[in-house]
Amino acid sequence: MNKKIRDKLAILPDQPGCYLMKNKHGEVIYVGKSKVLKNRIRSYFTGAHDGKTQRLVQEIDDLEYIVTSSEIEALILEMNLIKKHDPKYNVLLKDDKSYPYIKITSEAHPRLIVTRKVKKDKGKYFGPYPNVYAARETKKLLDRLYPLRKCNQMPDRICLYYHLNQCLGPCEFQVPQEQNQEIVRKITKFLSGGHKEIKKDLEKKMYEASERLEFERAKEYRDLIQHIESVMEQQKMTLNDHVNRDLFGYAFDKGWMCIQVFFIRQGKLIERDVAIFPFFDDPEETFISYIGRFYLHQNHPKPKEILVPLGTDHELLKELLNIDVKIPMRGRKKELVELAMKNAEIALSEKFSLIEQDEARTIKAVEKLGDALNIETPHRIEAFDNSNIQGTDPVSAMVVFIDGRPHKKEYRKYKIKHVDGPDDYETMREVIRRRYTRVLKERLPLPELILIDGGKGQMNAAKDVLENELGLDIPVSGLVKDDRHRTSELLYGDPPEVVPLKRNSHEFYLIQRIQDEVHRFAVSFHRNLRNKSAFQSQLDAIKGVGKKRRNQILRHFRSIDRIKQASVEDFRNIGIPEPTAKEIVQYFKSRSSEEEPQTET
Repeated sequence: MNKKIRDKLAILPDQPGCYLMKNKHGEVIYVGKSKVLKNRIRSYFTGAHDGKTQRLVQEIDDLEYIVTSSEIEALILEMNLIKKHDPKYNVLLKDDKSYPYIKITSEAHPRLIVTRKVKKDKGKYFGPYPNVYAARETKKLLDRLYPLRKCNQMPDRICLYYHLNQCLGPCEFQVPQEQNQEIVRKITKFLSGGHKEIKKDLEKKMYEASERLEFERAKEYRDLIQHIESVMEQQKMTLNDHVNRDLFGYAFDKGWMCIQVFFIRQGKLIERDVAIFPFFDDPEETFISYIGRFYLHQNHPKPKEILVPLGTDHELLKELLNIDVKIPMRGRKKELVELAMKNAEIALSEKFSLIEQDEARTIKAVEKLGDALNIETPHRIEAFDNSNIQGTDPVSAMVVFIDGRPHKKEYRKYKIKHVDGPDDYETMREVIRRRYTRVLKERLPLPELILIDGGKGQMNAAKDVLENELGLDIPVSGLVKDDRHRTSELLYGDPPEVVPLKRNSHEFYLIQRIQDEVHRFAVSFHRNLRNKSAFQSQLDAIKGVGKKRRNQILRHFRSIDRIKQASVEDFRNIGIPEPTAKEIVQYFKSRSSEEEPQTET
């Protein structure tokens, strides 16, 4: 604990509010709330904690807090701060998924669609369907039963759906408004629990068609009945009333929490949602915060009623969400809440082994790697590799691993501009200079460790640029491969020495994964660049194709395969004269036949 934090801990207020934990780069890494700020914040820096909380505390370099007048203000402020800063240890808002709904549009000729956005547009919404497959299957079923318009834009002629009796054809025929409204009424009734009546009506029609020996028609009715059973009647857990409600249960252990949400629509359990995440605060407060964010920040429409387990501050939730929140004390509702709690316990215990295995491969491996190198835990690792063939088309690539996991959005490719010939050391100097000059200029996050695919020479080249040109003090390690091109040794220090890592340790597997990934990324970039260069040379060899036309062709077709498959007319459409277009097509046609494998006789 540094002096800055120690001084702030001494003057913390005993009032409700929010607190923001920051790392050494000034980034907010965790946001929390508390009824009593003084007690909650001090608890992080006293006593024993589990591994994940220790990792959080180790990263805290500074903190600030905001006092509120009430607990509900603190809860609302916490949600807004998490949304604003997206702290990496607040994983609850990482999952911003929105569930699909079935919607009947409010157009003159309404449509039935599946959407994830609920708007105030006078449309009728049914759901949510946490299982998107169930929503789409239900829509398919309704499309077969009720002939509403299917097209987004009204066409000028009738389409296949009309001939399949799945559309009334308003594009060509006059459809009375009463007929549309009757269909909407039937769909609404179906989705509101009236599908059993539809099923009985179809059964009657099936038997009548069978008696008239219309077996194909009877088979269609039978298939529709089976589809209704498979889509609409899978759930057996019901309540007697038809109230739309969401039901929450949770379990926690070893600093992890599982929350299960049961969605009950028209008295029937249609689906559930499961969330498993680490938490750092009081479990009851974390549970309440999750429910608040579930509705206010994750686009979940509020039901008429929410059921929560005993011990939950339901009055606080009721005030926050402005809907009825209850704790059932007896009967079927209490049994369903207990079932949600039991499901949460089972899901959490099943997940623990996977979580522990994943942590061993990632964050714990990163911690042990830092211990082996005697440096701070390298949460952010950037690795570099060069690729060229005898100095042609030299490139370099960088990959980024954060807490042991690849972050592909931050990968970077570099065409080497100022190095002639196969000089691996100067190539490394150039790419390190370009990368970290930009990092400093744009104030991007600096890595805690740089891995170089190479030995002492490449390491010294990188360190020289970092220290003597840019004034940066970042640990640099080298990755040496054996004769089979597999990770053999990790070098570190001044002068560089072999770091003793066990071959079967997770930290060794981590650097192996990083080296394989950066090598794959560099080689694929070099191969693509080399193929493009070779293809450009081929275009230059064709009569009538100069630099201007070559670039015009590449810009339009964008891929080698599309150019090879293009016709004379395709080239003429972009302004290439017909004689030149014929030359291009004939050139690649002849090369294609030359490349065909010969059959042995």
